Amino acid sequence: MASSQMNEINLDVDWQKFLAPNDMEWVVKPVSWDEGAFIGNGLVGAMIYGEEHAKKRNVLRFVTGRTDVIATRTDRPGFPPRVPIGELDLELEGMIYHPTQLRLNLWNAEVSGRITTTKGEVKLRAFVHSEEPVLCVEIETLRAETGAGLQWYPHAEVDPVLVNADGINLNQFIPDVQVEKMFQNEAAVTVQTYTTNEGCVTALKEMRLSETRSVWYLSVAKGCDDQAREEAVHAVMKAASTTYEEWMASHRAWWHQYYQLSFISIPDGQLESFYWIQMYKLASATRADKPLIDNQGPWLAPTPWAGVWFNMNVQMSYSPVYTSGRLAIGESLVRAFEDHFEQLIRNVPEKFQYDSAGLGRSCSFDLNSPVDDEVGNLTWICHSLWRHYRYTMDDRLLKDTLYPILHRSINYYIHLLEEGEDGFLHLPPTISPEYGSFMKTKVSDCHYDLALLRWGCETLLSICDRVQTEDPLQESWRNVLERLTPLPVDETGFMVGKDTPLAYGHRHFSHLLAVFPLHLIGCDREEDRELIAKSLHHWIQKEGDLRGFSLTGAASIAATLGRGSEALRYLKALMPILKPNTMYKEAGPVIETPLAGAEAIQDMLLQSWGGTLRVFPAVPEEWREAAFHDLRAEGSFLVSAVRKEGRTSWIRVKSLAGEPCLIKTGWHGIIRCQITGSEDAYVTVLDDTEELIEIHLAIGEEVILYPSVEKPELTIQEVREVGRAIRPFGGLKPWRLFGFPTMDDGDGEGMVR
Repeated sequence: MASSQMNEINLDVDWQKFLAPNDMEWVVKPVSWDEGAFIGNGLVGAMIYGEEHAKKRNVLRFVTGRTDVIATRTDRPGFPPRVPIGELDLELEGMIYHPTQLRLNLWNAEVSGRITTTKGEVKLRAFVHSEEPVLCVEIETLRAETGAGLQWYPHAEVDPVLVNADGINLNQFIPDVQVEKMFQNEAAVTVQTYTTNEGCVTALKEMRLSETRSVWYLSVAKGCDDQAREEAVHAVMKAASTTYEEWMASHRAWWHQYYQLSFISIPDGQLESFYWIQMYKLASATRADKPLIDNQGPWLAPTPWAGVWFNMNVQMSYSPVYTSGRLAIGESLVRAFEDHFEQLIRNVPEKFQYDSAGLGRSCSFDLNSPVDDEVGNLTWICHSLWRHYRYTMDDRLLKDTLYPILHRSINYYIHLLEEGEDGFLHLPPTISPEYGSFMKTKVSDCHYDLALLRWGCETLLSICDRVQTEDPLQESWRNVLERLTPLPVDETGFMVGKDTPLAYGHRHFSHLLAVFPLHLIGCDREEDRELIAKSLHHWIQKEGDLRGFSLTGAASIAATLGRGSEALRYLKALMPILKPNTMYKEAGPVIETPLAGAEAIQDMLLQSWGGTLRVFPAVPEEWREAAFHDLRAEGSFLVSAVRKEGRTSWIRVKSLAGEPCLIKTGWHGIIRCQITGSEDAYVTVLDDTEELIEIHLAIGEEVILYPSVEKPELTIQEVREVGRAIRPFGGLKPWRLFGFPTMDDGDGEGMVR
């Protein structure tokens, strides 16, 4: 069937009004990293909060970071970690007290507020420009606060009261530093030089807008030489030479375009707000041309993990990029592995470097991390690169980047394989990430490695079919798939490895990787569904070592099973583990868990693994309505759908790459369709019981599916929840979850005129 009629969707969303109830809000001054307001542009960022110590109650801190500022360790061997650089302090005449309010406006990506002190008030607006390495703070002083102003303190000169308020992690490296200060082009310049000749430069410039109103521009450059100084000064002078209104408008324009890449709305105010804050966090943490997301993003705080971790953290941090269609964010991961391909080769023992590559557990941005007993990390990264490919269908990425890296990663595994007396191929003892970490437990035929090896061989063969090439190792990969020992299973479900049942609490889902995110084990067969469910419940009921990311993994696995209400319970259990500003912390801050929570929400609305699109596959019974627009699916499809009164009203699928598509709608009975495209486009129902539909569309063509007699109105609106939580995140406001006090949504405009 085909039709030339246009299927125009009406996205009836006032974005500013829609996002306003999802903003973060503070009804009193935030006093820690855990509840600070964060701003960033993928490279430079700041966490905004104050201090309760009487000596410093007159200070609002902008603890500043730049992701790529690192220092070579001089205390012991190890990769060069991230290091703190300092803070911009708003120093007030009086002490800050309770009438203070702040709000992070998601739509405009800026913090605004009214700082109330014992002497007067200061109106505030702050943002990091979306495309320039410049932090901007606008202040307007009222009454006796005319002396308020901003001062930059390099980390070595930050008052001990403030440094200690952040906590001290004795495992964190703090370099010795020489500080030099000067003025250049009326900008206050601070050069920090570490003993290793690394460092950073900051430039601060004030622009007076009126007698009581001023704008301060702060830039941070990596390095400590003349070039770095010129870079920092140039950035603030460029900002100061543009009218403030124009400069702010250009910042906002980037964010407005970014948000509208896709849309979701669900009948749970807390989770909807959480989701959109994670979309904001993603673009604040990295960009296509910026460093990949490490454990903290631009908001460095005391931590033992001031680097990049690859046995879960990076993969989970990027996990919501794909379905949300924010693929430019994911390009920072792609570029990092393209740029450091030779280092991946150097990470394996010299005798294997002729055909192999690998990646250890942790490193800096140079990916210098020799492989030890945790073997599968590079292959798991390849799965993230594969997802980027599948959601874009970019054959250049497939051939030039993914294929050579995955090829070498699987070669390294094949070097380790041993034939057992049973005729199967086995893996020697390796580490299953996070299981028995303190005892450095190693297990033979580890699920983590078996699953990744199987996925890698299947994917390499698939790539050869896609690009129509013959690889001399194809028979070797087929041999591995035929003879590789099965994943170890016992009466409780999937085991950690051979002779190693899941005997105690395990925070990581590394022993379930075949289920999620690899989806080697599907849900079409009842015995597979039972095995997945048994494994999930055995794991999650061992509470001893559960963490926030345990709950995100459990939610996505439950969603794979189609158990939406169970997935919702895991996500609701995650909420009180997060910090009030949606950040996450264990021994130190780590960014991946809340971002993976956003992917779990996506998994409830749309899944596309295994070559099949599943629309609303795991919607909780509580969610009678939901809507999404232009979420991405594997095969490079844009998918929109609306659910009303507990039933999917209609689905739109648009092809961006001309790939074939299978889709499960959840409908039973007659399905109607309307195609916009050529006469070659068609839709076929393959399975009357599962309503599995085959769709063939050329690039740019689309189809509308619906179960009603008449074509429904193709309008997408926000889902309005009665008594929804309004701005539940930011400062700790648990009462907001219970609908009081009653507040209007507002438009989220800043408080500074």
